[in-house]
Amino acid sequence: MELYSKNTLLHLLQDEKNTMGDPNTDLPVKTNEEISSHDLQLSPPRPSISSPGSPWTLSPLRAPLPPLLYQCIASLHRCEGNIYSIAISKGIVFTSSNSNRIRVWRQPDCSEQGYIRASYGDVKAMVPYGHNKLFTAHGDNKIRLWNFKVGSEKFQSKKLSTLPRKYSKFFLFPKHISSSDQLHKDFVSCMAYYHAEGLLYTGSYDMTVKAWRVSDNKCVDSFVAHEDHINALVVNQDDGCVFTCSSDGSVRVWRRIYRENPHSLTVTLKFRQVPVNALALSTWFNQCFLYSGSSDGTINFWEKEKLSGRFNHGGFLQGHRFSVLCLASIGRLIFSGSEDTTIRVWRRNEESCLHECLAVLEGHRGPVRCLAACLEMERVVVGFLVFSASLDKTFKVWRVRDPGDEGACLDYTDQSGPVINRRMMMEYDSSPALSPSWVEKKLQGNYYFH
Repeated sequence: MELYSKNTLLHLLQDEKNTMGDPNTDLPVKTNEEISSHDLQLSPPRPSISSPGSPWTLSPLRAPLPPLLYQCIASLHRCEGNIYSIAISKGIVFTSSNSNRIRVWRQPDCSEQGYIRASYGDVKAMVPYGHNKLFTAHGDNKIRLWNFKVGSEKFQSKKLSTLPRKYSKFFLFPKHISSSDQLHKDFVSCMAYYHAEGLLYTGSYDMTVKAWRVSDNKCVDSFVAHEDHINALVVNQDDGCVFTCSSDGSVRVWRRIYRENPHSLTVTLKFRQVPVNALALSTWFNQCFLYSGSSDGTINFWEKEKLSGRFNHGGFLQGHRFSVLCLASIGRLIFSGSEDTTIRVWRRNEESCLHECLAVLEGHRGPVRCLAACLEMERVVVGFLVFSASLDKTFKVWRVRDPGDEGACLDYTDQSGPVINRRMMMEYDSSPALSPSWVEKKLQGNYYFH
């Protein structure tokens, strides 16, 4: 199944290409991080950081609540291929790409700390474990567990194990697991860790989900979850429910049971017959919301009933022009990255299912492939850090301040410190600016998403 529906860039790209002319000509919208194709060809593979961050900007969207403040504080370009995954742990950030090197950056300015070097590249997914461990999924369809140490000295890492591990012929597998079920048949596209039971879940393009018991590195369950590629997977840490989404257009909810088949399908959530690319779970006090990003540019959400535990469709968020490729949530904020090159920031009303788009973050010149978000701390919570990677081979860090959210308040008057760009107080309306190389790849059908 195609990753895209009819609501994609295809119907605009030919016009975009015709207006470009020479691939090295300037685009209608440019940022201070942009570089020419000629510079890319001559540059070394080592990543580099752009000029200092942009000034504080007020949200360009009108909203009844206090507007959002945001700024791009770092932009890294000339990466080793496309960045596929971002993981956050203990004040550092991991980025993975086509390379067999997993880069390590310090928050918030993303100064380079070192890298983890693996024997195999194409790391499509990562998930932190504990305070100093990291799971990575590689192009050989295996998962590796690393121990790392961050301090004043050089970053250090060590591989602890590889999943599936090598078993002797006398090893006894669970009744419903055969030796052939241990290894994914296609690349692992997503992972999630359930802390209460120490289970690592891996979803693959082979349409299966596997559950690994981390204490002894055993695969305790393997089941076919969808009829097409599995694109994302999340776990509810409160009750252990597993959510999966697929190119077959569905979101499915799984529960672990203690019988012959450890995981059972609870419900299939389906709203439109379009590929679902991303999932995010948002828990805020007693509220629980599930978000899914689709190839038609919409973000559907479901609210969990407190008594029955059922998920009711609450509506959808509309604003992106093309496919939603990644989602991240923290508190009542939801961040969405799209094929239209933008990142949108949404806030859920504290007392209802109503959502509003607070800001549109621009700066990337290709589809935003992955996102990660965390709290920014200065003795107390002062805001959020958002990390984004695009198929334009750039990695950006955004600082977001939400005066309307508890614990992230900021006096944004001109006298308080940050320089605010007042000219951005207008309705958002612009066209995406794509790099010529991305347009050419898209027209040729080379999507480079996997």
